Amino acid sequence: MQLVVSDDHEGIKAAVAGELPGAGWQRCVVHFERNVLSHVPASEMSEVANDLKAIFKVRRGKKARALAEEFVKLYGKRFPKALSVFEAGIGDALTYLSFPGSHHAKLSTTNMLERLFKEVKRRTRVVGVFPNETSASTLATEIALRSSEEWALRRYLTMDALEALEKPNPQLSRH
Repeated sequence: MQLVVSDDHEGIKAAVAGELPGAGWQRCVVHFERNVLSHVPASEMSEVANDLKAIFKVRRGKKARALAEEFVKLYGKRFPKALSVFEAGIGDALTYLSFPGSHHAKLSTTNMLERLFKEVKRRTRVVGVFPNETSASTLATEIALRSSEEWALRRYLTMDALEALEKPNPQLSRH
């Protein structure tokens, strides 16, 4: 495993570090943006959100870091709490840039996982009451396995691009 994508949950980060040595950790960009913007007044949110999103639209780490530096200069004095969150998490939010450009959109967020959870929730609501915990687990597992098969058949991520890399450096975006 090369990369784990999640929100900024200390337990997940600790599990990745302890159980998946060598795997990088990517902070979900959507959650990161929300965390930063939660410290910006509503009247200014649109402007700040546009500048924040611009950082994640580029495909090169060097350009993203340059935009991040501009963001800090532009908003540092106006929104110190937002900038504290930004500076603490920007390196982890840019980890995906160490991977092939064709994978960036799918590796930068937890959208794929959240869609899976939504499908599990939808399907378990249809059943309503399960006779026991095992039957609920069996249904959830079946849904996950089918999703995994669909992702494999659709070529959700092209493995050729990953195999062409010697080994991505998850620390690249932190320097």
